[in-house]
Amino acid sequence: MPAPIEVYYDGGCPICSREIAFYKARRGAERFVWIDANNADPASLGSGLDRETAMARMHVRQSNGKLLTGAAAFAEMWRQMPGLKWLGWLLAIPPFGAIAELAYRGFLLTRTQWR
Repeated sequence: MPAPIEVYYDGGCPICSREIAFYKARRGAERFVWIDANNADPASLGSGLDRETAMARMHVRQSNGKLLTGAAAFAEMWRQMPGLKWLGWLLAIPPFGAIAELAYRGFLLTRTQWR
């Protein structure tokens, strides 16, 4: 069995927490390690990721150790979840990934108002 995928999210953001709760309740969520970067100790963030960086954007660490961020992180998570795989693969088709990244960056501009 491959190593689980690690998802790093901002548990102090109410919108982020609600969305992660949605994913945690889905079939396939047991394949992930869910790490609230808001409360995580440095060791749980792993190599190449510090708390400040983890809090700034959503990150996913693939089972091979590669770190993805933003829309690419969501796409990887979706590809690994039954029922959402199609959405993850859609973001691999230009221009959908770029549009999703722009939308995510727009969300990040307003996210600080919810914390």
